[in-house]
Amino acid sequence: MPAIAVLVENMKEHQLERIRNALPGWELLYGEDLTGDEVRRAEIVAGWREWAEKAVLDPASRCKWVQTWSAGVDRLPLGQMLERGIVVTTASGVHAYPISETIFAMLLALTRNLHVCIRNQLKRTWDRGGLRLEMHGKTIGIVGVGDIGEETARIAKAFGMTVIGVRRSALPSPHVDRMVGPGALREVLPLCDYVVVTVPATPETRHMFDEPEFSAMKPGAFFVNIGRGATVRTEALLAALRSGRLAGAGLDVFEEEPLPPDHPLWQMDNVIITPHSSGFTEHYNDRALDIFVENAAAYLAGKPLPLNVVEASKLY
Repeated sequence: MPAIAVLVENMKEHQLERIRNALPGWELLYGEDLTGDEVRRAEIVAGWREWAEKAVLDPASRCKWVQTWSAGVDRLPLGQMLERGIVVTTASGVHAYPISETIFAMLLALTRNLHVCIRNQLKRTWDRGGLRLEMHGKTIGIVGVGDIGEETARIAKAFGMTVIGVRRSALPSPHVDRMVGPGALREVLPLCDYVVVTVPATPETRHMFDEPEFSAMKPGAFFVNIGRGATVRTEALLAALRSGRLAGAGLDVFEEEPLPPDHPLWQMDNVIITPHSSGFTEHYNDRALDIFVENAAAYLAGKPLPLNVVEASKLY
């Protein structure tokens, strides 16, 4: 009887063929009609859906490896999976281009008042909205310098920006002028005209941006969060925006998603909201498959998986 892999993502035929080629002799199950019993019998689960959780954690489950199609694992029963010895790998690395593009779309729109112009266009109002800022030569702080942060820093250099990075290891990066650890966050915030947050959701990053952090930021700075909503205390962000401490914010992630229709952020003229969509791209599945195929080759050879293995000590 062949080993079984299940795929819970929608794929085109040429992408399904890549998975079959990566797992020769395996039975690949996929489609909208997948059952819990099929997931229980699978040794590999590619992608993730909440309905699969019960089957994967069932005592009879044969699952040994879950390859998620997302970079974050905060929506997985990660602790239970790791306790069962299931190897979890992520799609970290597929988002650098689309998310960095979204970051700069937000930064440019906020700086050049494009969001105001779009709203005025809907009202047929000719108003420059106090346009006066430019982004060239300013200082950007990138909190979380992984793949996304690295690409953001690289692009920032094209604008002649000074780049300050914050990451757990504090190791240097080619396009970052100054790198610090998380403990120095409040020390560097007053230096930044723009602050971009890309960190994952972990117990250590929960509410890492709260009233003290927003108070430490340079008056009139712009704030962008495309990491996880739990890293920012919403009430503190609202207070900073209302007081004018922050000139504006670009937000792709929120503590509560979807953002409730009556939430005050919707009504703020200095806020750009996107629906947790910054990572979407036409190339998403192909890039995620690159990771899966390389990991699958190691898995079949009985070797440690080389890419994006989630560590219990970091929870990402």
